[in-house]
Amino acid sequence: MQSLLSIAFALFAGLLMTRAFKKLNLKFPDVTAFLIAGVLVGPYALGALNVPGLGFDTMASLDAVGSFSTVALGFIAFDIGNEFRLGQLKKTGKTATVIGIVQAVAATLLVDAALVALHFLLGADRLPLPVAITLGAIASATAPAATLMVVRQYKAKGPLTDLLLPIVALDDAVGLVVFAVSFGVAQAMEGGQVNAVSVILNPLIQIACSLVLGAAMGGLLTALEKLFFSNKNRLSLTIAFVVMTIALSGLELPLGGGAKIAFSSLLVCMMLGTTFCNLSEYSVDIMNRSEQWTAPLYALFFVISGARLELSVFRYPSTLLIGLVYILVRCAGKYLGARVSSTLMGCDEKVKKYLGVTLFPQAGVALGMVVTAQALGGEMGGMIRNITLFSVLVYELVGPLLTKQSLMAAGEVAVKASDQQHRARFQKKPARAQ
Repeated sequence: MQSLLSIAFALFAGLLMTRAFKKLNLKFPDVTAFLIAGVLVGPYALGALNVPGLGFDTMASLDAVGSFSTVALGFIAFDIGNEFRLGQLKKTGKTATVIGIVQAVAATLLVDAALVALHFLLGADRLPLPVAITLGAIASATAPAATLMVVRQYKAKGPLTDLLLPIVALDDAVGLVVFAVSFGVAQAMEGGQVNAVSVILNPLIQIACSLVLGAAMGGLLTALEKLFFSNKNRLSLTIAFVVMTIALSGLELPLGGGAKIAFSSLLVCMMLGTTFCNLSEYSVDIMNRSEQWTAPLYALFFVISGARLELSVFRYPSTLLIGLVYILVRCAGKYLGARVSSTLMGCDEKVKKYLGVTLFPQAGVALGMVVTAQALGGEMGGMIRNITLFSVLVYELVGPLLTKQSLMAAGEVAVKASDQQHRARFQKKPARAQ
């Protein structure tokens, strides 16, 4: 009962925060409002009062409602999968693939180089080499949830948006491979041996199995929906299939020799959405209905995400220093990687200029990688966790705003008269920097 009360209060707080932002004439997107509301109802603010139902008093109380976040992330991935319609992919598929790979690898390489240099400057005690290499791999990941939320809120349309959503979706697959290779090298440095099964085979199996499972569930969903004559019932079936797919993606099956069949819930749900939107004649209407149903679920997802941000990381000066280097260099890698690859692919000037900025947000996928990184051991695992948490805190609060501003500057958001001056200021900044 207390968990339900906390959930209701969290959603209420998030919605009130969006109204407060409007009243104060703050130009932040709703995602940022939800995240800040989450911090306020989390263990470091209202939760610390230990009033039942008034926020979340411990991280354990947040874990108790973790299923809501898991389901919300699955629906977010399903929504992004619906952006992979064959007609659109014929126009942007090759370009999105090239940019998606290049920007992820560029971020990893630049963060690796910067943190390895910092390792020699600070010493192995302050920044161990395995930590530097692992953080470089985590840098490849982007947050699809925040990006989709901003695009949906402002109804962004145009060449930049058409490329952005497929790239963010592809980022999960690229990040899995990059992380597996880098983390395998980090473990070898820590005293183990490079294992080809864990570094190469298992990530490839995970990606392949995720795509197969998602496609199979999408095909089955499309076939079953023909049995119904009401789109309301079809929507209910779709919701059931997304939840079922999320549950199935948690399965793991050992194959022997260290190899195993595993799934990425993000990839599975993205493939479910992609298959569904390309095979089902009812997909457009059902997705329009789904967007209304999932709105409060997404809001709750970001409030809970904000409550999970651990402000205790600010107690460690070394974490702040390494975290700042990580944040700045990762942003440079994302921007330069997107700029160079979009130039090579002959993209529009506005795409080249603003695409990299929209790839700054980082959250769920990176935190999932942190869980795996705990295998490095106590101090190193804790260091990776604290630095990533610090960067996620910054990225989640600032990233959505930068995404919004970039979409506005690219002319893909219908700007209200009250926003014209704000947009003009943002467009002038690069000129002054030059």
